[in-house]
This record gives sequence, C-alpha cells and structure tokens, in this order.
Amino acid sequence: ERTLRAGGAVEPPGDVYPAMRLAYPAAFAAMIAEAWIRGRALTPLAASGLVLFGAAKALKYWAVATLGDRWTFRVLVPPGSGRIRRGPYRVMRHPNYLAVLAELSGMALAAQAPLSGIASVVVFGALIRARIRVEERALGLLGPANTPPGDGTSRRWGR
Repeated sequence: ERTLRAGGAVEPPGDVYPAMRLAYPAAFAAMIAEAWIRGRALTPLAASGLVLFGAAKALKYWAVATLGDRWTFRVLVPPGSGRIRRGPYRVMRHPNYLAVLAELSGMALAAQAPLSGIASVVVFGALIRARIRVEERALGLLGPANTPPGDGTSRRWGR
C-alpha cells in the first residue's frame, strides 16, 4: 500500500472496504457458530465444501500473485495503470472476487451452515458488486451510467 501511494496511486471514493473488512471474518464466524450450534459432523457434503474452499484459495492466491505489487486490500490505482490481462485475468475480470464467493460457499458446505452461508454469500456478493463498480470506475472502464463502454474493455488500459 505504501509503495503504491508513494508512486502516486490514488484511492477512489466510495470503496466498501471498511464494510468488507468486518463482513468477511464475521461470515466465517457465523458459519462456524451455526455448525457448532447444530452439532454437525463431517459428511461427504462437508468434505466437498473443503475441496471447494481449497480450490477457491488456490484461485485467490493465483490472482494475488498475478497482481504482484499492485495487490492491496484497498483500491489503489497507480498513474497510467490499466486492467491486468494475464494469469486468471485473461479469462475473467475479477477472479479474486469469484474466489472469495467460492470460499464462503465452500465454508458453508463444510460447516453445513445453510442459513449463515446463504446470508454471507448474499451480503458479501452485494459488497463485491459495489467494489467492482469502484474499481472499474477508477480504471476508466465504466461510463457515467456505470456501464462498460462497448465490449466492457478499454483499449487504452492494456497490459
């Protein structure tokens, strides 16, 4: 974060990071509490949740490694930067956020916590949607109506 800011990176307004910072650990705590209250045992469904969680972590670490020194918890946009188009970003625009939703889903399955699991995915999904709008607006990928221009990419932001 310090390095990006020292290089002139700016943080766009409207980021939902403060809410995400609370919601993410709270989601896991709620699912663990629900599992404990219900006294759930390890089942094949729970095991598949652990596999999904592990795959999600792998995707998340791949996305973070691809971003390298540009990755932070906050949205910080260095001058002249653009969309990353390598690693998992070749195939999708926001692999890290897909991974986070898969982590939450995997934990919900593993903990067999349908109530808090669904609530977590819905709430965090809404936060992610807001976060994506902030990121894409900061990179100039969204127009005034918050819609992608043309095919959703900006030719001036290639990397």
